[in-house]
Amino acid sequence: MGFFKKRKKRQYITITPKKERSLPPTYVQPNVPDDMWQKCPKCQKIIYQKDLGQEKICPSCHYCFRLTAMERLALLVDLDKFTHWDEDLAIQNPLDFPQYEEKVRQTQEKTGLHEAVVTGQGYLGEYPVVIGVMDSRFIMGSMGRVVGEKITRAFERATEAGLPVVLFTASGGARMQEGIFSLMQMAKISFALQRHHEAGLLYISVLTDPTTGGVTASFGMDGDIILAEPEAMIGFAGRRVIEQTIKQKLPDEFQRAEFLLEKGFVDKVVPRRELPLLLAKLIALHQPYLSKEKKEETND
Repeated sequence: MGFFKKRKKRQYITITPKKERSLPPTYVQPNVPDDMWQKCPKCQKIIYQKDLGQEKICPSCHYCFRLTAMERLALLVDLDKFTHWDEDLAIQNPLDFPQYEEKVRQTQEKTGLHEAVVTGQGYLGEYPVVIGVMDSRFIMGSMGRVVGEKITRAFERATEAGLPVVLFTASGGARMQEGIFSLMQMAKISFALQRHHEAGLLYISVLTDPTTGGVTASFGMDGDIILAEPEAMIGFAGRRVIEQTIKQKLPDEFQRAEFLLEKGFVDKVVPRRELPLLLAKLIALHQPYLSKEKKEETND
């Protein structure tokens, strides 16, 4: 009877765990750098890093990615002729804020910067100019005592030397770890800026994404000429805070550069590729010793 037939012995297959499997000797694990691709926040397209170019502009929708301080300087001036100022100012912890020194140290190692702003003297075209560039990677470009001191000294040196100032802002506002000492920088910088203005010298403020808080409320909006990059977020308080305060829904374009241009807070929204040439022209037009022939040539 079939019931009493001898059954075949079952065969079992042992599966080696994936992580224990050995790869063929000819196989090479591909090594793909983490920063090879970028996703555009505006059009959501994946972009090959080299396609962004030195200006870091999306080739599809022309969105401007955020630049580091040194990347910004490289677009403006010859770095070999740029003199850095006040890189040795000591960062202190006036309120004994927990782990603040460690946070600063880690940020310095990660960014290669001493603080959230780089200041110094370079050349735009053929004209010497004092330049300051804020970097949002350093504790969101927040303004502490060292940032305030570096910008104040930059204005004071520019006033003494009779030079114009171009300042690129990118900040989340005052640095909370330094409390009232951070807020004091607004008045200190504004006073140095006023002395620079009384000397008849030019100050150009360039607002980049993002410029908010105490930076907007002080030197960000105090320029003789105020420029902005396209679609840069510019404001004081956050959108959610304002909506909760006034109990109204704000427009989608609220706190964008184009919206502020429409309301008269910004003189011009300038594409990133056009900024270096425009700044050089503005500096040339405001040189008191510039000849009429040179002005006409610059205008052309």
